[in-house]
Amino acid sequence: MKLTAPVCSTFDVMIFLTLLRESISFAFHALRVNRLRTLLSLLGITIGIFAIIAVFTAVDSMEYKVRSSVQSLGENVIYIEKWPWAPEDGVEYEWWEYMNRPVAKVSEAEELAKRLTLSEAVVFTARLRKTVNYKTSFVENAQVQAAMYPYDRVKTFNISTGRYFTEQETEAGKAVCIIGDNIRNALFNLEDPLGKDIKVFGLKVTVVGVFDPEGESLLGNSMDSQILMPLEFIRNIADVRKEELSPNIMVKALPGVAVADLKDEVKGIMRSIRRLKPTEDENFTLNEVSILSSGLEQMFGIIGTAGWIIGAFSILVGGFGIANIMFVSVRERTGQIGIQKALGAKNWFILTQFLTESIVLCIIGGVLGLVLVWGGTAIASSALDFDFTLKASNIVLGLTISVLIGIISGFIPSYSASQLDPVEAIRSSS
Repeated sequence: MKLTAPVCSTFDVMIFLTLLRESISFAFHALRVNRLRTLLSLLGITIGIFAIIAVFTAVDSMEYKVRSSVQSLGENVIYIEKWPWAPEDGVEYEWWEYMNRPVAKVSEAEELAKRLTLSEAVVFTARLRKTVNYKTSFVENAQVQAAMYPYDRVKTFNISTGRYFTEQETEAGKAVCIIGDNIRNALFNLEDPLGKDIKVFGLKVTVVGVFDPEGESLLGNSMDSQILMPLEFIRNIADVRKEELSPNIMVKALPGVAVADLKDEVKGIMRSIRRLKPTEDENFTLNEVSILSSGLEQMFGIIGTAGWIIGAFSILVGGFGIANIMFVSVRERTGQIGIQKALGAKNWFILTQFLTESIVLCIIGGVLGLVLVWGGTAIASSALDFDFTLKASNIVLGLTISVLIGIISGFIPSYSASQLDPVEAIRSSS
């Protein structure tokens, strides 16, 4: 005997869709009739979704901004400095142990450039704070960045107008500079800055380029507020060996070379340059982006966990509110349930009817919560001058949580409604 699996006919599908549509219609009707109850239920879930998505939106926006700032330092760049960016090898260091370390020197950068085989570029840099002038306009404490010629191969930036230095200009220490967008706006407003002379250290310096706007950086390394000048020019008027000028050497790895391999080579050559004995500890630090990245992973992991905890409590309160309202709704419509079942309504139809009401209620609350988050991000972005962005993933997360809460909170009331005896239900309502 040949057995065949049962096949749903088109008629059965049509009946299912019709009953599902009627179930959804019943749910919306109940929401419209009980407006106050609906509003109170929406309030709980709206606050819950707003709380959790607002936290995640703030964390994601901050994380993106910080990671962008860190990435601008260069994934394959090593910074040779006196002080470490974080405790070395996970061990807290004593600051006085680093006080007597020498700062990076120009001669060391030049020697590294000659001897390194795994590097693409070696650059010595120093930072100063000076007041710059153009006619009657001025910027106080502007950041002047002094760098060797291959700085553009180590640091990522774009020039919107003008050009980068020539090698001859940097080696000769010409009085030229590239200014950031904030400096341009403060000094020149709408005037074209190219070819104009600004005063730095009381000396005339010609503007040959303007950096593309980058926006604010949480690490303070945005090019918008910087003035980049040839190192040789700065060396003629300032001692770049002073620690307050934050001297450092940037070494970029060749394409395909692992930073760890470059780090080993740099360490060996630096020990040789500084004539350290095999038993002596290094008197320099090799900093890299991974040091900050690992710290960021831990920090944002903690913040993310806190966000889930805060959101979970808010959602829990909203869920209990939805469940309570659904139990009230079932009790109020007991007679209606009895009549529907007496007329042939199936248990799944009753269950779907109330479960749909719960889900729809939570989705509306979730959408309202997302609207509040969107409005809050717009207000916060303009007030704090910081870009808060409601990501599509957070919108999906908010709606998904809303649906899940609707299912979880509404299932028990819906199931209890579907199991009512039609005779008892009609009798209890009379």
